[in-house]
Amino acid sequence: MGGKNKQRTKGNLRPSNSGRAAELLAKEQGTVPGFIGFGTSQSDLGYVPAIQGAEEIDSLVDSDFRMVLRKLSKKDVTTKLKAMQEFGTMCTERDTEIVKGVLPYWPRIFCKISLDHDRRVREATQQAFEKLILKVKKHLAPYLKSLMGYWLMAQCDTYTPAACAAKDAFEAAFPPSKQPEAIAFCKDEITSVLQDHLIKETPDTLSDPQTVAEEEREAKFYRVVTCSLLALKKLLCLLPDNELDSLEEKFKSLLSQNKFWKYGKHSIPQIRSAYFELVSALCQRIPQLMKEEASKVSPSVLLSIDDSDPIVCPALWEAVLYTLTTIEDCWLHVNAKKSVFPKLSAVIREGGRGLATVIYPYLLPFISKLPQTITDPKLDFFKNFLTSVVAGLSTERIKTSFSECSAVISAFFECLRFIMQQNLGEEEIEEMLINDQLIPFIDAVLKDPRLQDGQLFNHLAETLSSWETKANVEKDDKTAHSLDTVLLNFWERLSEICVEKINEPEADVKSVSGVSNLLQVLQKPKSSLKSNKKKVGKVRFTDELPESNKENEKCVSSEGQNSEGSELMTEPSLTHNCSDLISPLRKKPLEDLVCKLAMMSFNYVNEQKSEQHLRFLSTLLSSFSSTQVFKMLLGDEKWSIVKAKPLEIARLAQKNPAVRFLYQKLIGWLNEDPRKEAGFLVDILYSALHCCDNNMERKYVLDDLIEACSSSDKHALVTPWLKGEIIGEKLVTLADHLCNKDLESSSVPSESYFSERWALLSLVLSQHIKNDYLIGEVYVERIIVKLHETLSKAKELSEAKNNDSSVSFICDVAYNYFNSAKGCLLMPSSEDLLLTLFQLCAQSKEKTHLPDFLICKLKNTWLCGVNLLIHQTGNTYKQSTFLCLSALWLKNQVQSSSLDIKSLQVLLSAVDDLLNTLLESEDTNLLGVYIGSVMPSNSEWEKMRQSLPMQWLHRPLLEGRLSLNYECFKTDFKEQDTKKLPSHLCTSALLSKMILVALKKEIVLENNELEKIIAELLYSLQWYEELDNPPIFLTGFCEMLQKMNITYDNLCGLGNTSGLLQLLFNRSMENGTLWSLIIAKLILSRSVSSDEVKRHYRRKEGFFPLTEGNMHTIQSLCPFLSKEDKKEFIAQCIPPLLAWTKEDLCSTNGGFGHLAIFNSCLQTRSIDDGELLRGILKILISWKKDHEDIFLFSCNLSEVSPEILGVNIEIIRFLSLFLKYCSSPLAESEWDFIMCSMLAWLETTSENHALYSVPLIQLFACVSCDLACELSAFFDSATLDIIGNLPVNLISEWKEFFSQGIHSLLLPLLVTVTGNEDTSETSFQNAVLKPMCETLTYIPKDQLLSQKLPSRLVAGQKTNLPEYLQTLLNTLAPLLLYRARPVQIAVYHMLYKLMPELPQYDQDNLKSYGDEEEEPALSPPAALMSLLRTQEDLLENVLGCIPVGQIVTIKPLSEDFCYVLGYLLTWKLILTFFKAASSQLRALYSMYLRKTKSLNKLLYHLFRLMPENPTYAETAIELSNKDPKTFFTEELQLSIRETATLPYHIPHLACSVYHMTLKDLPAMVRLWWNSSEKRVFNIVDRFTSKYVSNVLSFQEISSVQTSTQLFNGMTVKARATTREVMATYTIEDIVIELIIQLPSNYPLGSITVESGKRVGVAVQQWRNWMLQLSTYLTHQNGSIMEGLALWKNNVDKRFEGVEDCMICFSVIHGFNYSLPKKACRTCKKKFHSACLYKWFTSSNKSTCPLCRETFF
Repeated sequence: MGGKNKQRTKGNLRPSNSGRAAELLAKEQGTVPGFIGFGTSQSDLGYVPAIQGAEEIDSLVDSDFRMVLRKLSKKDVTTKLKAMQEFGTMCTERDTEIVKGVLPYWPRIFCKISLDHDRRVREATQQAFEKLILKVKKHLAPYLKSLMGYWLMAQCDTYTPAACAAKDAFEAAFPPSKQPEAIAFCKDEITSVLQDHLIKETPDTLSDPQTVAEEEREAKFYRVVTCSLLALKKLLCLLPDNELDSLEEKFKSLLSQNKFWKYGKHSIPQIRSAYFELVSALCQRIPQLMKEEASKVSPSVLLSIDDSDPIVCPALWEAVLYTLTTIEDCWLHVNAKKSVFPKLSAVIREGGRGLATVIYPYLLPFISKLPQTITDPKLDFFKNFLTSVVAGLSTERIKTSFSECSAVISAFFECLRFIMQQNLGEEEIEEMLINDQLIPFIDAVLKDPRLQDGQLFNHLAETLSSWETKANVEKDDKTAHSLDTVLLNFWERLSEICVEKINEPEADVKSVSGVSNLLQVLQKPKSSLKSNKKKVGKVRFTDELPESNKENEKCVSSEGQNSEGSELMTEPSLTHNCSDLISPLRKKPLEDLVCKLAMMSFNYVNEQKSEQHLRFLSTLLSSFSSTQVFKMLLGDEKWSIVKAKPLEIARLAQKNPAVRFLYQKLIGWLNEDPRKEAGFLVDILYSALHCCDNNMERKYVLDDLIEACSSSDKHALVTPWLKGEIIGEKLVTLADHLCNKDLESSSVPSESYFSERWALLSLVLSQHIKNDYLIGEVYVERIIVKLHETLSKAKELSEAKNNDSSVSFICDVAYNYFNSAKGCLLMPSSEDLLLTLFQLCAQSKEKTHLPDFLICKLKNTWLCGVNLLIHQTGNTYKQSTFLCLSALWLKNQVQSSSLDIKSLQVLLSAVDDLLNTLLESEDTNLLGVYIGSVMPSNSEWEKMRQSLPMQWLHRPLLEGRLSLNYECFKTDFKEQDTKKLPSHLCTSALLSKMILVALKKEIVLENNELEKIIAELLYSLQWYEELDNPPIFLTGFCEMLQKMNITYDNLCGLGNTSGLLQLLFNRSMENGTLWSLIIAKLILSRSVSSDEVKRHYRRKEGFFPLTEGNMHTIQSLCPFLSKEDKKEFIAQCIPPLLAWTKEDLCSTNGGFGHLAIFNSCLQTRSIDDGELLRGILKILISWKKDHEDIFLFSCNLSEVSPEILGVNIEIIRFLSLFLKYCSSPLAESEWDFIMCSMLAWLETTSENHALYSVPLIQLFACVSCDLACELSAFFDSATLDIIGNLPVNLISEWKEFFSQGIHSLLLPLLVTVTGNEDTSETSFQNAVLKPMCETLTYIPKDQLLSQKLPSRLVAGQKTNLPEYLQTLLNTLAPLLLYRARPVQIAVYHMLYKLMPELPQYDQDNLKSYGDEEEEPALSPPAALMSLLRTQEDLLENVLGCIPVGQIVTIKPLSEDFCYVLGYLLTWKLILTFFKAASSQLRALYSMYLRKTKSLNKLLYHLFRLMPENPTYAETAIELSNKDPKTFFTEELQLSIRETATLPYHIPHLACSVYHMTLKDLPAMVRLWWNSSEKRVFNIVDRFTSKYVSNVLSFQEISSVQTSTQLFNGMTVKARATTREVMATYTIEDIVIELIIQLPSNYPLGSITVESGKRVGVAVQQWRNWMLQLSTYLTHQNGSIMEGLALWKNNVDKRFEGVEDCMICFSVIHGFNYSLPKKACRTCKKKFHSACLYKWFTSSNKSTCPLCRETFF
C-alpha cells in the first residue's frame, strides 16, 4: 500500500491486510473469534467482528444492537449503564430472530462487564441478561459453558441487588429441578474460571494499571476473590453427588496451592468469611479430600477461633464444627492447650466481643466434640471454661444487651447440664458445678437486676426440672441417688443466699426483688422458655393487673393453651393445681424456703414496719397463697371469737388460717395510721381470699368488711359533715389548686396524683342522694365558678406549659355534672360555664390554641349541658341566660368583621350543633325565637350593606348596566391586607345556615324573617359576583356556602318564599344599585321569569317621575322586557327629552335619566325605527345649540360636576349605539356633529388623563374611546354601497383630518398611560385601555410612520433605521411586556404594519456585512431582540422547569399569561420581518439567531405550550370526510374585546408561531430537531407529521402552482397528490429535469432530489448540481421556489464562466449565497470566505486546499 508514513485516503478505514489476518486467525483457532476492539488495553475489547466473512456475520446483528454493543465497551460508567438498560429494553421489544443474532457476541461482553467496578452496571447487566434469556430461551444453550462461571460469581456478588438479579436470571433460565443438571454440564469450565481467579489473577491483571486507580483495582480484585470462593461453595452445594468424583482432581490441585490457604488469614473480612464458608462446604461434600489435607485445614480453621469480625464469625464457627466433625485427628496438627483454648477463653471472657449471639450457641456442640484426651484433667478444664463464661456475663456490653445476655445465660446452662450429665457420680465435679459455678452465678444475678432480663431464672427452673424428671424416671439407683444429692445440695445453698438477702433490716431493694422473681419462677410447674421467650418475670404491684389474673394465665398456658387468650376469670381454686403439678423433689424444699422467708419478713413488718419486707411478703403470698404459709405466720395464737361477727365468719376463721390471719393481723395493719403501702395490704387481702374454698366464703368475708359503708342510716349520720363548712372549703381550695396547678412551678406531683383529686371533684359534683348534692349547694356553685374562671383563661393557659390537662379534667368534671343533674335545675354559674364551653368550641384553633381531642371533649360537654337545659320545664328562652347570651355573642361575632373563613366555618359548625340540639326541645317556638334574637334590625342591616366596599360598581358602570350621575367612591383606595370577611357576608351566612336547619324541620319563622335573610344572602352573593378579581378568601367564602348547601335554590325549595320577589322589587325601586342587579341575575339564571316580575308593577307610569331606584330597576329589566314594553318606556322618555331646561338636563328625572333608559333599550337592539333614532340625534344637536357649555369639549374636568359628566357619558353612549344600529343615511351636518364632537371629547380625555382615578372620568374616557373606535370600525369596513350613501367629501375628511386627529391624540396618550404604574387589564384604572387600544389597531401605516413621538434612542444600539423609525420601535416594542393584554395586542398590530418596511434599510447597508467576516451575522431589529432577551429570562422562570412535551396551561389574564403572550407576539413580529427580507439577508439573520440560540429556546417553549390535540372543539360534530379544523389551518384572530376564547389564545398563538417558524425558518428548525435528544426528537416528529406537515406541504405545493415567478429557461410544475415539484432547466442543447420530493414530516425530514431527464451533462457535473440543489433546499430558510431560483442562479453563473469554489464545488455558497472571491496567490483558484474559514479551522493549517501553499 505504500510507505509507512503515508496518510491514508479519507474514507478508507480498513487496512489492506485485515481480511487475511482474520482468515488466518479463524483457521488457527477453528472457531469464530469474539470481538476485537481498538480500546486502550487488551481487556477493553470493543465490538468489531474481525473474521472471515465479517460482513456476513456483522449483518446478523441488528444495527441498533451493534450500536449498543459498541457503547458497552466504553469506559464511561454512565454510558455503559444506559447502554445496558437500552440493551435490556431492546431484548424485550425486538423479535426473537433479531435478538438471537446477538448471542455469539454476548458471552465475551457478559464475562467482562459482569465484573465491572460499578455496582449499578453489574445489576443492570444481570437484569438485561434475564430479559435476553426470556427472549431466546433454549437458544442460549451453546453458549452456556463460556457464561456459567461468571454467572455463578454474579450470583455471589457482594452487592445484593446485583446478586438477586443474577439469581432471578438463573431461575428464569432453569427451573430448580434443572439447575444441578445445568451446573454439572458446565462444571469443568466453572472450576477452571474460578481457580484462575483464585490462584492466577492479581489486581494488576484484572484491571489495567495505566487507566484504573490502585484503590479501585484492589477493590475489584478482593470482590472477585470473594465471589469466586462463594461461587465454588455454590458449585459444591448444587452439584449432584455422582458428579463430585470427576472434580476431585481439580479440587486437589486447588488445595495443594499455598495461596488458597492464605485466604484464611487475609486482611479483608469478606474474603475470610467466604473462605470459611467454602471450607465448610468442602468438609461436607468432599470429606476424604479434606482429611488428606488435615495438616493445612486444622491450623487454618482452629487457630482463627478468636477472629471477632462480625462478617467472619458465623462462617468461622460453622467451619470449626465441620472441621471437628470431619477430621477426627485435627487436634494432632494444633496445640489445643497453648494455642486454641487460650484464644477461646479470651473471647468468651470478653463476652464474645459483641458477638455473643453468634458464638455462644456454638459452645455446647464445641465442647461435646472435644475428645477426653484434650480435656484432661476434666475438673480444671470445665471449671476454667464455665468461669470464663460467667466472667463474660459481667462485661458492660452483655449487661446492656438483652439478646447477648440471654445467649450467654443459655450457653452457661446448656454446658452446665451437659457437663453434669457426662460426669454424674463424680462428686468433685458435681460439687464444683453447684457450689463454685451455679450458686455464685445466681447470687451475682440476684444483685444485678439487669442480668435478670436474660431469663436466668427460667433456665434454672428448666435445669432443675430436667434433673428432677431424670431422678424420678431413672431406674439406676446410683444415678438417681447422685441427682438427689445434687438437688439437696442446691436447695441448701440457695436457701442460704436467699435468707442472707432477706434477713437484713434495710434489705436491698434489688436483691429482694430478685429473690421474689426467682421464687415465682421456681414455683411454676413448667418453664415458659419455649412458649414465650421474651416474657420477664417481675413483681406486680397494685396499680398493675391483679395477681389472680396472672396466676390464671399461667395455669391455662401450662395446659397447652395460648396464654394471651386466657383473660376470662377462672375459678381461683385452679391456682392450687400449680403446686400439685410441681415435682415432690422441688415442692418440699421450695415450701420450706418460702415459709422461712415469709416468717422472717412478717417479723420485720411487725417489729420495724419495713416497707421492703411488706412488699416482699405481699408478693410471696400472691404466688404461694397456701393455708400452710398463713398457718405458720399465725404461729400458736388462738382465735378469739368476736361477738359482733356473724356465725359464718366465726366458723370460717376457725377452719381457715388465711381468714384468721386476715382478721387477726391484716385488719389491724389496715386500721393503723394511713400508710403508703396500703396497696400491698390489699394484695395480702386478695391472697387470703385465694385460700377460701369457694366464692360463697369470699362473699361472706367481703360483705362483712364493707358493711359499714352500705347503710343509708349511716349515710344520714355523715350528711351534716359532708354538707358542712370544713369539707366544703377544703373542696373549694382543692378545686382552686387543681385549676391553677398548670400556672405553678413544674415541681408538682405526678399526673396520677391529680387525676385522683379530679375524680374526687367529679364525684362531689355528679353524685346525688335523693336529688340533692353530696355537699352544700353554695360550695358546688363556688367550685363551678372556679372551673369557669379557668376555662375563661383557656387562651392564656394554652400558651403556658401543660395546660391541656386542666381543660381536659374540667371537661370530664363538667360532663359528669351535666349528665347527672337530670333532676336538678341549673344554677347561673353553670350556664356561664356552658356559655364559655360553647364559645371555646365556636372559635377557631388559631385563637384558642386547643388541640383537636380537647375541642372534641368540649363539644361533647356543652352539648350535654344544652341537652339538659332544653329539657327543663317552663319558658326556656326567658329563663336561660345561656340562650340569651349565646345569641348576643353570635350576633356580635358576625357583625364585628373579625372573622376569616376558617373562623366562620368553625362558628357555623358550632351553631349547627346547637340548633340541632334545640330542635329536641318540647318548646317548638324555641328555635324561631333564637333565630329572631340573632337577626339584626333593619338599621343594622343597612349599616352592614353600606360598609361593603363600593368597588363592585366598576363592572356595571363600564358595561352600561347601571348609570350614575354622582360621585359615590374613589378608585384610588388601598385594599386592606387582612383576610377578614365583611360583616354583611358573615351575618347573612350565619342566618342562612340557621334558617336552613329550621326549614329542614319545617319550623315557621315570624315577621318575614325568611325572605329578609334570603334577600340579604342574595345581596352578599351579588356583591361578590360584581367584583373584579375578587380575593381568594372571598372565593373561598362562596365555595364554603356551596359545600354547606347554603344556596338560593335550597332555601327557596324548603320554605315558603312567595313574598321574596316583592321584597326585592320594593328594595330595587327604593334603592336601585345591587338590588336591581339581583332581580336581573335571578331572571338570567331562570330562578324567576320576567312575567313573574311583571306582576309586581302594573303600569309603566308607576316608574315615573324617575328616581335612581326606578331608573336602575328599568335598566336591569331592559334585557328581559318584550318589544312592546320597551316601546312603552321609550314613549314615556321621548316627550320629556324635548322640554328640559339646562338645569333639568343633568338630573335623574331629566335628560340624564331618560336618555340612560333609552340607551338601555337601544343596547338590546330593540329599536328598529331609524327615524326615531335620527329624531333623538336631532334633539341632541339642539341641546348643543341651546346649551353648548354642557358638552365637555376640550375642557378641564377637575371642576366639572358629576351631573354634567353623567349626561355627557349617556350622550356619547347614544352616539356609539346609534352608529352601530342606525341603517338610514345621515346628512352632512349630522356627520359633522358626530365626528367633531368625538374629536373634541377625545381631546378632553387626552388632557385629563391625570384624573382617571375618578370613576366617572374613567368612564367618560372609556365611552369617548368607544365612540372613536366605532367610527374607525365603520369607515374601515365601509363597502362601496355604504360609501355611495355618504356625503361626498366625508371619506377624504375622515382620512386626512379625523383619523389623523384620533391617532395623534391616542398614541401619545397610550405611551403616557402605560408609563404609569403597571396594572392588569381587569383593574378599573386600566378600563380605558381596551377601547383606546382597539381604536389604535385601526391606525394606517402612513399615519403611524408620520407620528411625532418624543425621541427615544438607546446608546450603543446597532441599527440601520432612520431616527424617527427607531424611536417608534424603541417606544412601542417594550409595551409588548406591559401587563395588559389590550396594550400588547394593539402594539403588535401597529408593529406588524411596520415590519415589512424594515429589512430594506439593512439591504441598503448589506455591503458592510460582506465576506470579510468568517461567519457574518446580522441582528434583526435591536429593539425587538433586546426585548426578546428580557422575555426569555421571564419565560425561563415560568416554563424552564417543565419537561419538553409536557403541556402547560397558562391561566388567562395572569401575570404569566402576559409574559407568554408578549413573547409569542414578539416572535410573530420577528418572523414577519424575516419573511419580508431577501434571501441574502435571511442568511445573515438566521446566523444571528443560531448564535444567540433564541430559536432553540422558542421551539422548546412551543412544545410546552402547544396542545397535544390542536383541533377546534366544535369540529367533532363535522362530517368525517372533511379535514378537521386545527389551530394550524385556521387563522388566529387577536381580538381585544372578545374574552370567551381567552383559554385558547396561548395554545392557538403557539401553534401559529410554530407554523410560521416551520414555513419561514425550515432549515434552522431542521438543524435544531436533528441535534435534540431522542425523546424530544420523537415528540417533535410525531406532532409535526400529524398536524403540520400536511398543511405546509399543501401550502408549498399550492404556492408553486400559483406562483407568478417566471424563470428564463426553467419551467416548474407541482403535483399535489404525490407531493412532488418537477423543475426542467433548458440552456442551448442541455436539458436538466429534477424531481423534488417532499417528505411525510416536511419540513423536518430532508427533501430528496431525484433525477429525471438528463441531456448533454456529464455525470459528475450532474451529481454536483443535484447535490447543490439538495443543499440549497435543506439549508436555505425559504420556500422551494426560492431554493430553485438560487440553484438556477448557480447553474447560470457556471455557464457564464464563473468557476466553482473548490471546497464546496458550488458557485453560490449554500448558506450565505456569496460568490467565490478569495483567491490563492499561487494557483489563482477562488474560494468562498466561509468555506476557507471552515477549511482552516478543521484542518488546523493555513494552506491552500489545492496547491498546499500558504494562503495569504
